Amino acid sequence: MSANTPTPPPPSVNVPPPSPHPSVVPPSPYAYAGHQAPPPPPHYPPPYGYQRPPARSGGCGKAALVGLFIFFIMTVLGVCTIGGAFLLINLATTTFDELAIDIQEKTITEKVIGGNTKAENKIVIMSIEGVITSNADGFVARQIRRVTADPAVKAIVLRVDSPGGTMSGSDYYLHLLKKMKTERKVPIVVSMGAVAASGGYYVSMVGDEIYAEPSTITGSIGVIASLFDASELFKKVGVESTPITSGEHKAMGSFMKPMSEEERTLWQNLIDENFDRFKEIILEGRKEFLNKETLDKLATGQVYTAQEARRHKLIDNIGFLDDAVAQAGRLANMTERDYKIVQYRAKLSLLDSLLESRTPNKWLSGKALTELSTPKVYLICPLVIPMEGME
Repeated sequence: MSANTPTPPPPSVNVPPPSPHPSVVPPSPYAYAGHQAPPPPPHYPPPYGYQRPPARSGGCGKAALVGLFIFFIMTVLGVCTIGGAFLLINLATTTFDELAIDIQEKTITEKVIGGNTKAENKIVIMSIEGVITSNADGFVARQIRRVTADPAVKAIVLRVDSPGGTMSGSDYYLHLLKKMKTERKVPIVVSMGAVAASGGYYVSMVGDEIYAEPSTITGSIGVIASLFDASELFKKVGVESTPITSGEHKAMGSFMKPMSEEERTLWQNLIDENFDRFKEIILEGRKEFLNKETLDKLATGQVYTAQEARRHKLIDNIGFLDDAVAQAGRLANMTERDYKIVQYRAKLSLLDSLLESRTPNKWLSGKALTELSTPKVYLICPLVIPMEGME
Protein backbone atom coordinates (compact mmCIF):
# COMPACT_ATOMS: atom_id res chain seq x y z
CA MET A 1 0.00 0.00 0.00
CA SER A 2 1.40 3.33 -1.02
CA ALA A 3 1.73 6.29 1.20
CA ASN A 4 -0.92 8.31 -0.77
CA THR A 5 -3.71 5.76 -0.41
CA PRO A 6 -6.25 6.93 2.29
CA THR A 7 -6.79 4.61 5.14
CA PRO A 8 -10.48 3.43 5.38
CA PRO A 9 -12.21 4.03 8.69
CA PRO A 10 -12.46 1.19 11.04
CA PRO A 11 -15.56 -0.99 10.44
CA SER A 12 -16.98 -0.30 13.88
CA VAL A 13 -17.66 3.35 13.13
CA ASN A 14 -21.08 4.21 11.44
CA VAL A 15 -20.48 6.99 9.03
CA PRO A 16 -23.58 8.48 7.29
CA PRO A 17 -23.48 8.67 3.54
CA PRO A 18 -22.62 12.02 2.14
CA SER A 19 -25.64 14.27 1.39
CA PRO A 20 -26.27 14.90 -2.27
CA HIS A 21 -25.27 18.15 -3.71
CA PRO A 22 -28.10 20.65 -4.00
CA SER A 23 -27.64 20.85 -7.69
CA VAL A 24 -28.04 17.13 -8.09
CA VAL A 25 -31.65 16.16 -8.92
CA PRO A 26 -32.68 12.71 -7.78
CA PRO A 27 -33.56 10.42 -10.59
CA SER A 28 -37.22 10.32 -11.67
CA PRO A 29 -39.15 7.14 -10.90
CA TYR A 30 -40.11 7.04 -14.58
CA ALA A 31 -36.48 6.60 -15.51
CA TYR A 32 -36.63 2.90 -14.73
CA ALA A 33 -39.55 2.48 -17.18
CA GLY A 34 -37.79 4.32 -19.92
CA HIS A 35 -39.91 7.48 -19.62
CA GLN A 36 -39.13 10.99 -18.74
CA ALA A 37 -41.25 13.01 -16.33
CA PRO A 38 -43.25 15.68 -18.17
CA PRO A 39 -41.93 19.13 -17.64
CA PRO A 40 -44.02 21.45 -15.50
CA PRO A 41 -46.21 23.91 -17.43
CA PRO A 42 -44.73 27.30 -17.78
CA HIS A 43 -46.01 29.87 -15.40
CA TYR A 44 -46.13 33.48 -16.36
CA PRO A 45 -47.21 36.07 -13.86
CA PRO A 46 -49.85 38.58 -14.85
CA PRO A 47 -50.40 40.44 -17.07
CA TYR A 48 -48.68 37.96 -19.41
CA GLY A 49 -50.22 34.77 -18.07
CA TYR A 50 -53.79 33.30 -18.54
CA GLN A 51 -56.40 34.93 -16.41
CA ARG A 52 -59.81 33.39 -15.48
CA PRO A 53 -62.59 35.73 -16.64
CA PRO A 54 -64.60 37.24 -13.82
CA ALA A 55 -68.08 35.71 -13.11
CA ARG A 56 -70.91 37.57 -14.76
CA SER A 57 -73.61 38.95 -12.47
CA GLY A 58 -77.25 38.06 -13.33
CA GLY A 59 -78.54 41.24 -11.86
CA CYS A 60 -81.99 41.78 -10.27
CA GLY A 61 -83.89 40.25 -13.20
CA LYS A 62 -82.60 36.76 -12.62
CA ALA A 63 -83.26 36.97 -8.90
CA ALA A 64 -86.79 38.18 -9.60
CA LEU A 65 -87.45 35.28 -11.97
CA VAL A 66 -86.17 32.78 -9.42
CA GLY A 67 -88.34 34.39 -6.75
CA LEU A 68 -91.42 34.29 -8.96
CA PHE A 69 -90.80 30.66 -9.80
CA ILE A 70 -90.45 29.74 -6.14
CA PHE A 71 -93.57 31.75 -5.31
CA PHE A 72 -95.52 29.96 -8.05
CA ILE A 73 -94.39 26.56 -6.83
CA MET A 74 -95.30 27.42 -3.24
CA THR A 75 -98.71 28.77 -4.34
CA VAL A 76 -99.48 25.61 -6.30
CA LEU A 77 -98.41 23.47 -3.38
CA GLY A 78 -100.52 25.55 -1.00
CA VAL A 79 -103.61 25.35 -3.21
CA CYS A 80 -103.15 21.61 -3.64
CA THR A 81 -102.70 21.19 0.10
CA ILE A 82 -105.83 23.19 0.92
CA GLY A 83 -107.83 21.43 -1.81
CA GLY A 84 -106.62 18.05 -0.63
CA ALA A 85 -107.55 18.92 2.94
CA PHE A 86 -111.08 19.93 1.92
CA LEU A 87 -111.37 16.77 -0.19
CA LEU A 88 -110.28 14.60 2.71
CA ILE A 89 -112.67 16.37 5.07
CA ASN A 90 -115.54 15.94 2.62
CA LEU A 91 -114.63 12.30 2.04
CA ALA A 92 -114.41 11.67 5.76
CA THR A 93 -117.74 13.42 6.37
CA THR A 94 -119.44 11.42 3.61
CA THR A 95 -117.93 8.20 4.93
CA PHE A 96 -119.09 8.91 8.47
CA ASP A 97 -122.58 9.82 7.22
CA GLU A 98 -122.81 6.62 5.20
CA LEU A 99 -121.55 4.66 8.18
CA ALA A 100 -124.13 6.31 10.42
CA ILE A 101 -126.90 5.53 7.92
CA ASP A 102 -125.66 1.96 7.59
CA ILE A 103 -125.66 1.56 11.36
CA GLN A 104 -129.12 3.10 11.55
CA GLU A 105 -130.48 0.85 8.80
CA LYS A 106 -129.20 -2.17 10.70
CA THR A 107 -131.63 -1.28 13.47
CA ILE A 108 -134.32 -2.81 11.24
CA THR A 109 -134.49 -6.58 11.14
CA GLU A 110 -136.43 -8.93 8.91
CA LYS A 111 -138.47 -11.76 10.30
CA VAL A 112 -139.95 -14.40 8.02
CA ILE A 113 -143.51 -15.01 9.19
CA GLY A 114 -144.90 -17.10 6.35
CA GLY A 115 -144.78 -18.25 2.75
CA ASN A 116 -141.98 -20.30 1.24
CA THR A 117 -138.97 -19.67 3.48
CA LYS A 118 -136.60 -20.86 0.72
CA ALA A 119 -137.92 -18.43 -1.88
CA GLU A 120 -135.88 -15.38 -2.85
CA ASN A 121 -138.85 -13.14 -3.62
CA LYS A 122 -140.36 -11.24 -0.72
CA ILE A 123 -143.67 -9.72 0.22
CA VAL A 124 -142.86 -7.16 2.89
CA ILE A 125 -145.26 -6.07 5.60
CA MET A 126 -144.54 -2.43 6.41
CA SER A 127 -146.26 -0.77 9.34
CA ILE A 128 -147.48 2.72 10.17
CA GLU A 129 -148.72 2.67 13.73
CA GLY A 130 -149.57 5.24 16.32
CA VAL A 131 -149.81 9.00 16.06
CA ILE A 132 -148.17 10.16 12.83
CA THR A 133 -145.46 12.77 13.23
CA SER A 134 -142.93 13.99 10.71
CA ASN A 135 -139.69 12.10 11.30
CA ALA A 136 -137.18 11.67 8.48
CA ASP A 137 -135.18 9.15 10.52
CA GLY A 138 -138.13 7.37 12.08
CA PHE A 139 -139.19 3.76 11.72
CA VAL A 140 -141.47 4.43 8.74
CA ALA A 141 -138.75 6.23 6.77
CA ARG A 142 -136.23 3.50 7.53
CA GLN A 143 -138.64 0.83 6.32
CA ILE A 144 -139.14 2.71 3.07
CA ARG A 145 -135.39 3.03 2.50
CA ARG A 146 -134.97 -0.67 3.23
CA VAL A 147 -137.60 -1.64 0.66
CA THR A 148 -136.17 0.72 -1.95
CA ALA A 149 -132.71 -0.86 -1.60
CA ASP A 150 -133.92 -4.49 -1.68
CA PRO A 151 -134.56 -5.83 -5.21
CA ALA A 152 -135.99 -9.05 -3.79
CA VAL A 153 -139.13 -7.21 -2.63
CA LYS A 154 -141.84 -7.87 -5.21
CA ALA A 155 -144.92 -6.62 -3.33
CA ILE A 156 -145.75 -4.60 -0.23
CA VAL A 157 -148.51 -4.81 2.35
CA LEU A 158 -148.85 -1.51 4.20
CA ARG A 159 -150.27 -2.19 7.63
CA VAL A 160 -151.95 0.98 8.93
CA ASP A 161 -153.09 1.19 12.53
CA SER A 162 -153.23 4.91 13.28
CA PRO A 163 -155.78 7.58 14.22
CA GLY A 164 -153.75 10.08 12.18
CA GLY A 165 -151.47 12.87 13.27
CA THR A 166 -150.06 16.09 11.92
CA MET A 167 -150.86 17.26 8.42
CA SER A 168 -147.17 17.64 7.61
CA GLY A 169 -146.30 14.20 8.95
CA SER A 170 -149.07 12.46 7.01
CA ASP A 171 -148.17 14.36 3.85
CA TYR A 172 -144.49 13.52 4.24
CA TYR A 173 -145.06 9.79 4.69
CA LEU A 174 -147.41 9.71 1.71
CA HIS A 175 -144.73 11.46 -0.34
CA LEU A 176 -142.11 8.85 0.66
CA LEU A 177 -144.48 5.98 -0.09
CA LYS A 178 -145.36 7.33 -3.53
CA LYS A 179 -141.70 7.86 -4.35
CA MET A 180 -140.88 4.30 -3.29
CA LYS A 181 -143.74 2.95 -5.40
CA THR A 182 -142.54 4.88 -8.45
CA GLU A 183 -138.94 3.75 -8.08
CA ARG A 184 -139.65 0.08 -7.35
CA LYS A 185 -142.82 -0.34 -9.44
CA VAL A 186 -144.26 -2.91 -7.06
CA PRO A 187 -147.92 -3.32 -6.02
CA ILE A 188 -149.00 -2.02 -2.62
CA VAL A 189 -152.00 -3.39 -0.73
CA VAL A 190 -153.15 -1.54 2.39
CA SER A 191 -154.29 -3.56 5.39
CA MET A 192 -156.13 -1.46 7.98
CA GLY A 193 -155.92 -2.45 11.61
CA ALA A 194 -158.14 -1.35 14.48
CA VAL A 195 -158.07 2.31 13.42
CA ALA A 196 -157.08 3.89 10.11
CA ALA A 197 -158.74 7.28 10.40
CA SER A 198 -157.94 10.78 9.21
CA GLY A 199 -154.16 10.80 8.62
CA GLY A 200 -154.22 7.01 8.73
CA TYR A 201 -156.71 7.05 5.85
CA TYR A 202 -154.65 9.78 4.15
CA VAL A 203 -151.50 7.62 3.86
CA SER A 204 -153.62 4.66 2.75
CA MET A 205 -154.22 6.42 -0.57
CA VAL A 206 -150.92 4.99 -1.85
CA GLY A 207 -152.48 1.52 -2.01
CA ASP A 208 -153.58 -0.19 -5.21
CA GLU A 209 -156.22 -1.90 -3.06
CA ILE A 210 -157.41 -1.25 0.49
CA TYR A 211 -158.44 -3.99 2.92
CA ALA A 212 -160.08 -3.27 6.27
CA GLU A 213 -160.74 -5.73 9.08
CA PRO A 214 -164.40 -6.27 10.07
CA SER A 215 -163.93 -4.20 13.24
CA THR A 216 -161.85 -1.41 11.65
CA ILE A 217 -162.77 2.22 12.25
CA THR A 218 -161.82 4.45 9.34
CA GLY A 219 -162.83 7.69 7.65
CA SER A 220 -162.75 10.82 9.79
CA ILE A 221 -161.95 12.81 6.64
CA GLY A 222 -161.27 16.28 7.92
CA VAL A 223 -158.77 18.70 9.41
CA ILE A 224 -158.60 20.03 12.94
CA ALA A 225 -156.51 22.60 14.79
CA SER A 226 -156.39 21.98 18.54
CA LEU A 227 -156.64 25.40 20.16
CA PHE A 228 -157.41 26.25 23.77
CA ASP A 229 -158.53 29.35 25.67
CA ALA A 230 -157.34 29.40 29.28
CA SER A 231 -157.48 33.17 29.69
CA GLU A 232 -160.24 33.08 32.34
CA LEU A 233 -158.29 30.54 34.38
CA PHE A 234 -155.19 32.72 34.33
CA LYS A 235 -157.22 35.73 35.38
CA LYS A 236 -158.43 33.84 38.43
CA VAL A 237 -154.90 32.94 39.49
CA GLY A 238 -153.59 36.43 38.72
CA VAL A 239 -151.54 35.65 35.62
CA GLU A 240 -151.63 38.07 32.71
CA SER A 241 -150.16 37.47 29.26
CA THR A 242 -148.16 40.36 27.83
CA PRO A 243 -146.46 39.04 24.67
CA ILE A 244 -144.21 41.31 22.65
CA THR A 245 -144.60 40.46 18.99
CA SER A 246 -143.48 41.70 15.60
CA GLY A 247 -147.02 41.68 14.24
CA GLU A 248 -150.58 41.70 15.48
CA HIS A 249 -151.15 38.02 14.57
CA LYS A 250 -147.86 36.57 15.83
CA ALA A 251 -149.51 35.36 19.05
CA MET A 252 -152.46 33.93 17.15
CA GLY A 253 -153.51 30.65 18.74
CA SER A 254 -152.09 31.36 22.19
CA PHE A 255 -154.17 29.83 25.00
CA MET A 256 -153.29 32.82 27.21
CA LYS A 257 -155.80 35.09 25.49
CA PRO A 258 -159.22 34.81 23.87
CA MET A 259 -159.36 34.43 20.09
CA SER A 260 -160.59 37.39 18.07
CA GLU A 261 -162.93 37.01 15.10
CA GLU A 262 -160.17 38.03 12.73
CA GLU A 263 -157.89 35.32 14.12
CA ARG A 264 -160.70 32.79 13.85
CA THR A 265 -161.12 33.68 10.18
CA LEU A 266 -157.41 33.23 9.53
CA TRP A 267 -157.42 29.82 11.23
CA GLN A 268 -160.50 28.77 9.30
CA ASN A 269 -158.86 29.70 5.99
CA LEU A 270 -155.86 27.60 6.97
CA ILE A 271 -158.08 24.65 7.81
CA ASP A 272 -160.06 24.96 4.58
CA GLU A 273 -156.94 25.01 2.43
CA ASN A 274 -155.56 21.85 4.03
CA PHE A 275 -158.99 20.23 3.84
CA ASP A 276 -159.08 20.83 0.09
CA ARG A 277 -155.71 19.12 -0.22
CA PHE A 278 -156.97 16.16 1.82
CA LYS A 279 -159.86 15.70 -0.57
CA GLU A 280 -157.60 16.03 -3.60
CA ILE A 281 -155.41 13.22 -2.27
CA ILE A 282 -158.46 10.99 -1.77
CA LEU A 283 -159.82 11.71 -5.24
CA GLU A 284 -156.42 10.86 -6.69
CA GLY A 285 -156.20 7.58 -4.78
CA ARG A 286 -159.87 6.57 -5.28
CA LYS A 287 -160.52 8.14 -8.67
CA GLU A 288 -162.18 4.97 -9.95
CA PHE A 289 -164.80 4.99 -7.20
CA LEU A 290 -165.34 8.52 -5.93
CA ASN A 291 -166.13 11.92 -7.41
CA LYS A 292 -166.06 15.34 -5.80
CA GLU A 293 -169.79 15.49 -5.07
CA THR A 294 -169.82 12.08 -3.40
CA LEU A 295 -166.69 12.83 -1.40
CA ASP A 296 -168.09 16.14 -0.14
CA LYS A 297 -170.97 14.20 1.38
CA LEU A 298 -168.61 11.75 3.09
CA ALA A 299 -165.94 14.23 4.23
CA THR A 300 -167.72 15.52 7.32
CA GLY A 301 -165.19 14.20 9.83
CA GLN A 302 -167.42 11.21 10.54
CA VAL A 303 -165.84 7.83 11.27
CA TYR A 304 -167.12 4.74 9.47
CA THR A 305 -167.16 1.06 10.17
CA ALA A 306 -165.56 -1.27 7.65
CA GLN A 307 -168.98 -2.19 6.26
CA GLU A 308 -169.98 1.45 5.84
CA ALA A 309 -166.63 2.32 4.29
CA ARG A 310 -167.00 -0.47 1.77
CA ARG A 311 -170.52 0.58 0.93
CA HIS A 312 -169.33 4.15 0.34
CA LYS A 313 -166.33 2.83 -1.66
CA LEU A 314 -163.81 4.29 0.73
CA ILE A 315 -162.17 0.83 0.82
CA ASP A 316 -162.14 -2.14 -1.55
CA ASN A 317 -162.54 -5.26 0.58
CA ILE A 318 -163.06 -6.50 4.10
CA GLY A 319 -160.40 -8.95 5.21
CA PHE A 320 -157.51 -9.58 7.54
CA LEU A 321 -153.78 -9.20 7.09
CA ASP A 322 -153.33 -12.60 5.42
CA ASP A 323 -156.02 -11.71 2.89
CA ALA A 324 -154.13 -8.56 1.98
CA VAL A 325 -150.88 -10.53 1.65
CA ALA A 326 -152.51 -13.06 -0.69
CA GLN A 327 -153.91 -10.25 -2.84
CA ALA A 328 -150.49 -8.58 -3.00
CA GLY A 329 -149.03 -11.85 -4.28
CA ARG A 330 -151.69 -12.07 -6.97
CA LEU A 331 -151.07 -8.49 -8.08
CA ALA A 332 -147.35 -9.35 -8.39
CA ASN A 333 -148.22 -12.46 -10.46
CA MET A 334 -146.80 -14.84 -7.86
CA THR A 335 -148.09 -18.01 -6.26
CA GLU A 336 -147.55 -18.94 -2.63
CA ARG A 337 -144.50 -21.01 -3.62
CA ASP A 338 -142.85 -17.97 -5.19
CA TYR A 339 -142.45 -15.74 -2.15
CA LYS A 340 -141.79 -15.54 1.54
CA ILE A 341 -143.59 -13.10 3.82
CA VAL A 342 -141.26 -10.77 5.69
CA GLN A 343 -142.11 -8.32 8.44
CA TYR A 344 -139.84 -5.46 9.46
CA ARG A 345 -139.13 -4.91 13.12
CA ALA A 346 -137.11 -2.26 14.90
CA LYS A 347 -134.18 -2.94 17.18
CA LEU A 348 -134.41 -0.56 20.10
CA SER A 349 -131.67 0.37 22.50
CA LEU A 350 -132.43 0.61 26.19
CA LEU A 351 -132.37 4.42 26.00
CA ASP A 352 -134.78 4.45 23.06
CA SER A 353 -137.15 2.15 24.90
CA LEU A 354 -137.10 4.36 28.00
CA LEU A 355 -137.58 7.61 26.10
CA GLU A 356 -140.06 6.10 23.60
CA SER A 357 -138.52 8.36 20.98
CA ARG A 358 -138.22 5.73 18.29
CA THR A 359 -140.65 3.09 19.41
CA PRO A 360 -142.83 2.28 16.37
CA ASN A 361 -145.79 0.81 18.26
CA LYS A 362 -146.38 3.48 20.88
CA TRP A 363 -149.40 5.61 20.16
CA LEU A 364 -148.56 8.38 22.55
CA SER A 365 -144.80 8.71 22.77
CA GLY A 366 -143.12 11.76 24.26
CA LYS A 367 -142.76 13.32 20.83
CA ALA A 368 -146.40 12.60 19.96
CA LEU A 369 -147.57 14.32 23.15
CA THR A 370 -145.43 17.33 22.27
CA GLU A 371 -146.88 17.43 18.76
CA LEU A 372 -150.45 17.20 20.04
CA SER A 373 -149.94 20.00 22.55
CA THR A 374 -148.67 22.42 19.88
CA PRO A 375 -151.10 24.50 17.81
CA LYS A 376 -150.90 22.79 14.42
CA VAL A 377 -153.13 21.48 11.69
CA TYR A 378 -153.97 17.84 12.30
CA LEU A 379 -155.45 14.98 10.35
CA ILE A 380 -156.53 13.13 13.43
CA CYS A 381 -159.52 11.49 15.01
CA PRO A 382 -159.32 12.67 18.65
CA LEU A 383 -162.04 10.39 20.03
CA VAL A 384 -160.18 7.18 19.21
CA ILE A 385 -156.76 8.08 20.66
CA PRO A 386 -156.02 5.73 23.56
CA MET A 387 -154.67 7.29 26.71
CA GLU A 388 -152.17 4.47 27.26
CA GLY A 389 -149.55 3.00 24.97
CA MET A 390 -150.62 -0.01 22.99
CA GLU A 391 -148.42 -2.79 21.66
